[in-house]
Amino acid sequence: MTNPSQSLALSNTALTAAISNPGALGTIEAYIAAVNRLPVLSAEQETELGKRLRDAADLDAARELILSHLRLVVSISRQYLGYGLAHADLIQEGNIGLMKAVKRFDPDRGVRLVSFAVHWIKAEIHEYIVRNWRMVKIATTKAQRKLFFNLRRMRPDGQTLDPAQVDAIARELNVRPEDVSEMEVRLTGRELALEAPQDDEDAFAPVSYLSDDGMQEPSNVLERRAADALQGPGLGKALEMLDARSRRIVEARWLQDDGGATLHELAAEYGVSAERIRQIEAAAFKKMRAALAG
Repeated sequence: MTNPSQSLALSNTALTAAISNPGALGTIEAYIAAVNRLPVLSAEQETELGKRLRDAADLDAARELILSHLRLVVSISRQYLGYGLAHADLIQEGNIGLMKAVKRFDPDRGVRLVSFAVHWIKAEIHEYIVRNWRMVKIATTKAQRKLFFNLRRMRPDGQTLDPAQVDAIARELNVRPEDVSEMEVRLTGRELALEAPQDDEDAFAPVSYLSDDGMQEPSNVLERRAADALQGPGLGKALEMLDARSRRIVEARWLQDDGGATLHELAAEYGVSAERIRQIEAAAFKKMRAALAG
């Protein structure tokens, strides 16, 4: 029978593997439940582990420090669920920040790891959100990032800001009023797919009206050039690969302006059956396709 200490070791082993992939335990709920069962370190234990990591590069000490603070990452990540990103992904990025904090942790400064790690965890989550929230990056400067993560909270009831509110937010965040207005527009702008959904043929998407008729799309240009080549020099070269009878049949059937000859008309001309003309035609096409492909 497995004793409690062995169970904790097994749990820690599984969690260690799940740090980079919170979904590895099955569900995010299972991960959070396992994290919340881990014991919290005392200040003395934390200091001892920090010194072992700093002085002896003890990876087991680093693992214990990380595992004991995984619940902190879960707690912080919940604050960013409103951005439409998966909770597991937010936790994963926060865990990266926690690992960076543990690597830089100095136990002699008298600061608990929890206080030191908050900055690194939030920094990684912020970077992930800005990088993935939209295809078009909306927060590229320090001021824009500050507005991105604060403006939603500061907008009263999500309503459009009036000039006085814009000025008040700008003063509080120490940014320019025009930066506040610009970020408000970018945050409230409705996203629109470039192409219509595949299951909605009647949808009128931007791709239908944003194209410039005066500019030829590159793939269409190449396709047209290839078609011209096949109908001109390419076709002539392919016909030259045929014997006289096969070439006559192809030209009579398919290269005439008046609709071309029928199988029976060519069968009478060569004194064979219509089926034999069809076989010769098929063999000719096979040779021509090979010539055109080459």
